[in-house]
Amino acid sequence: MQFKLDENCDPRWQAPLIRAGHAVSTVFDEDLQGAEDDTIAAACKREERCLITVDLDFAQLLDFPPEHSPGFIILRHPHPTLAGMQGLIEQIVHAVSKESPVGRLWIVEPGRIRIHLGPTENE
Repeated sequence: MQFKLDENCDPRWQAPLIRAGHAVSTVFDEDLQGAEDDTIAAACKREERCLITVDLDFAQLLDFPPEHSPGFIILRHPHPTLAGMQGLIEQIVHAVSKESPVGRLWIVEPGRIRIHLGPTENE
């Protein structure tokens, strides 16, 4: 699986994903820091990379329909310490070994992942 970490993600969060065999880039790798959300979403689609972010704007299904994307994963933690956030990344590593986030919006919280399916999957 290919992922892109948004600018609000600590670069140390790459390590668990890479150890699990995933390809990871960051918005900093492409000088996209500070870019509009639409630009970042377009880069992810072009590169077929699922975006990992803490930016709730990507949870706006009308603005960023997941079914037209390589997927969006939004991290939500009540106490966003480095250890807590790395725990969420570990949840992602475990979850993608069983299910793909492509075309979906995942909201990852401690101990659970809420998955929003595309409209055709909901029917």
